[in-house]
Amino acid sequence: MRELKYRGVGTIEFLYENGRFYFIEMNTRIQVEHPVTEMVTGIDLINEQIRIAGGARLGIAQEDVIFRGHAIECRVNAEHPETFRPSPGRIAYYHVPGGLGVRVDSAAYQGYAIPPNYDSMIGKLIVHGRNRTECLMRLRRALDEFVVDGVDTTLPLFRRLVRNASIQDGEYDIHWLEKMLAESQGGE
Repeated sequence: MRELKYRGVGTIEFLYENGRFYFIEMNTRIQVEHPVTEMVTGIDLINEQIRIAGGARLGIAQEDVIFRGHAIECRVNAEHPETFRPSPGRIAYYHVPGGLGVRVDSAAYQGYAIPPNYDSMIGKLIVHGRNRTECLMRLRRALDEFVVDGVDTTLPLFRRLVRNASIQDGEYDIHWLEKMLAESQGGE
């Protein structure tokens, strides 16, 4: 980033295999997944982004970044949980989970209308635990407490995934979900 003379908060996406990095893309904005980083590092990335945009120097050094625990984010969308078809409409009832290690970033509320022509995201559920097992246990509870009535959501899919042995054991790849959904719909 020094070589590029980049000044700001951004994300570089890459794959890493056999000791080599493969560049995918760079986003010069905060990513929707930033709460995961915030939960495991305790660093407020939005605050840092605003400070830098205002001309201040980055308030932390690389050695200040210490990872603690495990975090998972679920993007709760107004979509059918298997076809991912958008589900615009009015939220009839809305209840978010809470408790230790649970964060919900959302602007939705009971009575909110999900528009048909914009992003269908209702909110983000982010859960943190001391390790992956604790994180998954908290996620399971938080998903069971999260209620959005009036529109289809991805919540049933997440509830199903968090209870799946392959997910719990970390035995999945980038094709796993599409295979699981095809099998549940009687496809190949």
